[in-house]
Amino acid sequence: MITQPALFISHGAPDLAIADVAAHHFLRGLGERLERPDAIVIVSAHHESRRLSVRAPERFVTWHDFGNFDPKLYQLRYEPPGDESLAETVHALLADAGLDPARDPSDRIDHGAWVPLSLVFPDADIPVVMVSIDPARDALWHYRIGRALAPLRDRNILLIGSGSISHNLREVFRPTSADRAWVDAFTTWLEEKVRSGDAEALLSAMKEAPQAVRNHPTDEHLLPFYFALGAGGGQGTRIHQSYTWGILAMDAYAFGASDEALRLAA
Repeated sequence: MITQPALFISHGAPDLAIADVAAHHFLRGLGERLERPDAIVIVSAHHESRRLSVRAPERFVTWHDFGNFDPKLYQLRYEPPGDESLAETVHALLADAGLDPARDPSDRIDHGAWVPLSLVFPDADIPVVMVSIDPARDALWHYRIGRALAPLRDRNILLIGSGSISHNLREVFRPTSADRAWVDAFTTWLEEKVRSGDAEALLSAMKEAPQAVRNHPTDEHLLPFYFALGAGGGQGTRIHQSYTWGILAMDAYAFGASDEALRLAA
């Protein structure tokens, strides 16, 4: 049985689905570098709830939860099946960890999930279970979600956190947006701590990393990173680095990856 890695993917803006940018092409090729999973558990920055929730309808319905983008985006559909049995297992693991989960009857899949999944696994034929974030909770709480679900990796289940390694949209539209030294300072610090396996420092990134608050005025797009960190454990590897919209870093990470599970060579 393959042990899957835990992944963190930066999904950037919704137009990643159709944009001719490096991150789009990276995700298009990522599925070929992974062993095909039997199912996917994904935590999206756009799936928020005040109580930890688990969502797995019979089939998901594409939610175009954005406005003012290319009309082509609104024609796209990505509607994979859910996995009720896996959802019950996820719920039980989270409950055993004292995280008090609930079942969510919604069938919507937001762009933080369907955009990257549509690039990595375009056939929408791998069952998906969604787990929410809670922006009122801290990094450690989301790390605990990942730790609770980590055993699923040994069952050929791929765990994905989908957010953005930097996420200051106001800066995108400023005249100085071409200057991204402050983004590089933050992402370089993260990469060094991931490479050295310094989970303690990473969990304090919003306090310790240079330019953290400028990169994340609010941290909901970083919370899925902590889920992936917890799910993968140990050291990680940055498997992609690029930018969209000038200053939005599109870094991706693999945690707990083996050569058999993920072919890291480009």
